[in-house]
Amino acid sequence: MRRHSDLPEELGSTFSVALARRHGIGHGRLRGSDLRAPFPGVRTRREALDPATITDPYERQRLLRLSRAADYAPRMHSGHFFSHQTAAAIWGAPLPLVLDERGDPAGAAGPALHVCALGPVALPRMAGVEGHRSLRRMTEVCDHRGFRVASPAATWVSLAAELGTVDLLAAGDYFCREWKPGVGRPAVGRRPLATIEQLKEAMNAGRRQGIAKLRTAIELIRVDSWSPRESRLRWLIITSGLPEPQLNQDVFDDRGRFLGCVDLVYPAQKVAVEYHGLQHSAQWSRDVERAAALRAAGWTVIEVTAALLRDETTLLRRIRSALGA
Repeated sequence: MRRHSDLPEELGSTFSVALARRHGIGHGRLRGSDLRAPFPGVRTRREALDPATITDPYERQRLLRLSRAADYAPRMHSGHFFSHQTAAAIWGAPLPLVLDERGDPAGAAGPALHVCALGPVALPRMAGVEGHRSLRRMTEVCDHRGFRVASPAATWVSLAAELGTVDLLAAGDYFCREWKPGVGRPAVGRRPLATIEQLKEAMNAGRRQGIAKLRTAIELIRVDSWSPRESRLRWLIITSGLPEPQLNQDVFDDRGRFLGCVDLVYPAQKVAVEYHGLQHSAQWSRDVERAAALRAAGWTVIEVTAALLRDETTLLRRIRSALGA
């Protein structure tokens, strides 16, 4: 088998054909079998992401978005930037699954790539790319992880074009999370990606698609929610008319012994609501022991699984019963 000639290291793993030509790379080498052409005018030495190797569908779609953004970046016009769901993935924000026509998580084709033109620049037009346009006064653009991308606040408001209110709430909670001190709290002191005030400023910078959803979500965003499932659970509780719980509170027994940092808490009634997602055995064991310690200290613990979260009637009945509501 013929060996391909080495490419200059300065090209990186993904590069534009124009840059390669400036380095003296011929057309024949750019058609080599060791290179992929994910978009016209782009070559990459990276292996294509194999969705089958990633079992978590949310993580699979996040990585697909990042991979496609990395593939597209070398050909991106200087007046373009990543926006909407692509920008959210770059910032690490939670997103709902994109489903195919059968209702299954979209596979190798993956979610569309969202690219926005700033001002009068021509829209990107290419298969697999959704082009958008924004006014300069309505969008802040910054660099993050090597990508030219909408700021967290601008990203959040753009999501209202397609996402529902609950998903906007989850994304807003993520962007505005404050990493407060506490016994059971990680990454203390890390700065939030955005503030609620910045989200409001972006929301009010001009006419926005989905403004009613944004206005509803902004009032419910909290700075101490740790996961999209917590956000969804809190939304369900509040909109059902139950009192709003405190979030991620360190709980101690009467002797001052630390029992755990609990997802949703009603301290006066000593009711703890804990969400259990996909966990490895060690984490599951810790959660079981924490729930046992809370119950031994006189707390009522309501453990919520994905299945129970879907059974809203049963879940709310348990919370009401525990609160005596």
